[in-house]
Amino acid sequence: MRFAVAATLLFLSAGTSWAQTDRVYRTDGKVISGKIEKVFRQGVSLKTGGKTENIAAGQIVKILHQGDPPGLTKGREFALDGQYDQALEELRSVDLEDLPREVIRADAEFFRFYSQGKLALSGRADRGAVIKAAREFASKNPQNWHFYDTAVLLGDLAIATGDFDRAIAYYKSLGSAPTKASQIQAKYLVGVAKLAKGDLAAAAEDLKLVTGVDVGTIEGARLKTLAQAKLAETLAKSGQGDEALELADGLVADLDTLDVDLAARVYNSRGAVYEALGDDEGAVLAYLHTDLMFGSVADAHALALSRLADLWTKVGKPDRAAKTNQELKRRYPGYQTPG
Repeated sequence: MRFAVAATLLFLSAGTSWAQTDRVYRTDGKVISGKIEKVFRQGVSLKTGGKTENIAAGQIVKILHQGDPPGLTKGREFALDGQYDQALEELRSVDLEDLPREVIRADAEFFRFYSQGKLALSGRADRGAVIKAAREFASKNPQNWHFYDTAVLLGDLAIATGDFDRAIAYYKSLGSAPTKASQIQAKYLVGVAKLAKGDLAAAAEDLKLVTGVDVGTIEGARLKTLAQAKLAETLAKSGQGDEALELADGLVADLDTLDVDLAARVYNSRGAVYEALGDDEGAVLAYLHTDLMFGSVADAHALALSRLADLWTKVGKPDRAAKTNQELKRRYPGYQTPG
C-alpha cells in the first residue's frame, strides 16, 4: 500500500513539474492561471481551462511565470511597491543567461532598467545608461507587453533631460495601447510634455480633454486630478491667475493625503502656480508640504527641494536655502530640475 501511494505521489509530482502554470494578476484584482502561449505588445494570450484568453497590457499588474527565480519574484514585488533600491538588489542576483524561458528573461531585464529609471528621475542613477538600456529593450522586444510602460519611462526621462519633443513622441505611442485608460494617460502625458516645453495653449487643450473624461475607475479619477493640477500650472503661466488659484486650492481641499504620490504632485503643482504668479511665500508653503509630509515620493521630493533652495533666498532666508541645497545634494546627488 505504501509503495502504491508513493508511486502515485511521484507520478503526480512528475506531472506537475511538466505542467506550465503562469499567473496573470489583473488590475481588477482577478488572478488568471494557465499557460502563456503568446506575448505581444497589446498584451498576452493565456491558455486556461481549455480556452485561450487575451489579456490587454493595460489590464495587467504583473505576471508570475513558471520558472521565475527568487530574485525576480522578490525584485518584481519591490519594484511594483516603489522600493527600487531593494528591487535592484534582488534583480542583480538574477543570471539572465541562465533563465529557462525568454518571457522570464524579458521580465527581469524590464524590471532592472525600470527600477534604475525611477531612481534616475530623482538623481540617484545614471539617466543616460537607463535610456540606453530601455531603448535596447524596446528594440529587442518590440512585441513585449512591457512596451508601453517602457515608452512612458523613456518619456519621463526625456522630460528630465529637456528633450521635450522626444518625450511627446514617446508618450504619443501610448495612444495605440489597447485600453481606454492608457489612451487617456497618453493624452495627459503629452499635455505635461507640452507644458514643460512651454507650449501652453496646446498643453491646456490636451489637459482639458483629460479633465473632462471619466473612465469610471479609481485610477481614472486619480489621472483626472493630476491633469487638473497640471492645468492649474498652465493657466497660471498663461496669465489666468484667479482661475489657476481656484483650481489648485480646490484640489488641495479635496485631496486624499493617504495617496502620498498624488498629494506630492498636487502640492508641487500648487507651488508652481504660486511661482508663476510671483508669490514666492505661497510657493514656499506649497513645496514645504511635499518636503515635510510626502518626502517618500523621491522625484517629487527632489523637485520640491530644488525649488525651495531657490525660493528661500528670494524670501530673505539664505541660511535655509543653503541647508535645503545640502539636503538635496545628499539625498539626490545627481538631480537636476527637469528641462
